[in-house]
Amino acid sequence: MAMKLMTVEIAKALNKATALMEAHEADLVSVVSTPEDYDSRPVVVKYFTPDAQCTWFILDGAREGNTWRLFGLCDLGMGCPELGYVMLDDLEKVRGGLGLPVERDLGYSGTLRDARRQVVHA
Repeated sequence: MAMKLMTVEIAKALNKATALMEAHEADLVSVVSTPEDYDSRPVVVKYFTPDAQCTWFILDGAREGNTWRLFGLCDLGMGCPELGYVMLDDLEKVRGGLGLPVERDLGYSGTLRDARRQVVHA
């Protein structure tokens, strides 16, 4: 049985992170905020393929219809991670080389800065 990628707790944390980011962007002070401020954003959930080298460090997200539009650091294992969006229903369809589905890293906690370091050193 595949791991459930979205839980009630994750949904609440994504909604909170999205609201905080939107409030920060609306604040005029954010215009002069530093990249260090942005890099200190906490990762809400980390998804990965156990049989491939793909990792998604999700920072926020919003419900769109029957799925979620997630934003974070996406590393598809090709040496060029980038900040971007991914749909949860797309993650649920991804399979690695052995056909294993995407999983949640249940023990991960960190910031965007930590995630950037992890993908650079992988």
